[in-house]
Amino acid sequence: MAAGSRGFLKLSFLICLISIANTFGAAAAAGQWDILAEKSGGAGGNTGGVVAEFPPSCNRIECPGYSVVESGNGYEIRRYNSSVWITTLPIQDISLVDATRTGFFLLFDYIQGKNKYSQPIEMTAPVVIDVLPSDGPICKSSFTASFYVPAKNQANPPPAAGLHVQRWGPTYVAVRQFGGFVADNDVGVEAANLQASLAGTKWADPVAKAGDGGAGKIKYSVAQYNSPFEHSGRVNEIWFSLQM
Repeated sequence: MAAGSRGFLKLSFLICLISIANTFGAAAAAGQWDILAEKSGGAGGNTGGVVAEFPPSCNRIECPGYSVVESGNGYEIRRYNSSVWITTLPIQDISLVDATRTGFFLLFDYIQGKNKYSQPIEMTAPVVIDVLPSDGPICKSSFTASFYVPAKNQANPPPAAGLHVQRWGPTYVAVRQFGGFVADNDVGVEAANLQASLAGTKWADPVAKAGDGGAGKIKYSVAQYNSPFEHSGRVNEIWFSLQM
C-alpha cells in the first residue's frame, strides 16, 4: 500500500475514534451510577456485556498482550503484560469529544513522524482515553489520550514535545466490552453497568482503591479498536484499573 494511502487510513481511523461518547462526569458522580445501570445497552445497535471476545483488529495490527484472569457476569478481569505507551499531558475540557480530538491529533502527529527522531510509527490498537470526571456537567474534566507503542519501538520510543512515555508493569483491569459504533450515551451506561457487575465480587475493592477520583468520582478508560470502515465485529471497551 502506498504511503499516502496508509496516511489516509490512519487519519480516517483517528477521526472516527473521536466520535466517542460525550463526557458523563456528572453521571459518574455519586448517586448517578444506579440510574445509569438500569438503562439498556445503548443506541446504534450496540450489544453490551460481551466480555470474552478477543478484539478481531488485534489479528491485523499490534495490540498489548494480556491474559484473562476471570470472566464473570458482565465483566472480564485481565492481566496486561508490561508495555510502553505514549501519553498526552492532561487535557482540561467540558467535552470528552473535544478533549479526545485534541489528544488524537497529538498522537497522530507523533506516529506520522513529528517526534524528535522524525520516525514514523506503525498504528496499533487500542487508543485509550483516561477520564477523571468533573464535579458536575458544567465543570471541566481531565482527560489523557494514550497510544500503545509497538514492541520494536519500546526500548527507545521517540520523545516528543507535549507527550510523555508511560511504562506499565503488569497491569490488572476490569473490562466491559460492547459492540457497534459508540454513541453519545453509551460510555456512561456501559461504565455504570461494569460498576454494577463488579459489585459484590472480590474485584470491587481493588477497583475502588485504584479508581477513586475523590468525591464519589470514578476514574475510567475508554478503548476503541476499529477503523471507520469496519461495520461488523466492532469492539469497544470500558476499563477500570485494579489495585492488587
